[in-house]
Amino acid sequence: MKLFQRQIENFVCENCGEKVLGNGYTDHCPKCLYSKHIDINPGDRQSQCGGLMKPIGFEIKHNQYIIKYQCLKCGYLHNVKMVDSDNLDMLIKL
Repeated sequence: MKLFQRQIENFVCENCGEKVLGNGYTDHCPKCLYSKHIDINPGDRQSQCGGLMKPIGFEIKHNQYIIKYQCLKCGYLHNVKMVDSDNLDMLIKL
């Protein structure tokens, strides 16, 4: 089984309503930074939870911002790298 499966999908953020154009690596809303708990491994869409993933903080690792998430439904914790299109002001507010 591959640990990463690229999925090119557009979506509407369930937190803020932003229309997000996916590029195959997009896994969160660049405006409010919320995500959705739909994967077990990136891109596999195998999680049965489906809860919103709230950004709860960040850390800096190797000069890269890492967004920390917690699922509001099941409590799952997950980290992802921030990308250039992400709202830095929203990240700093965390």
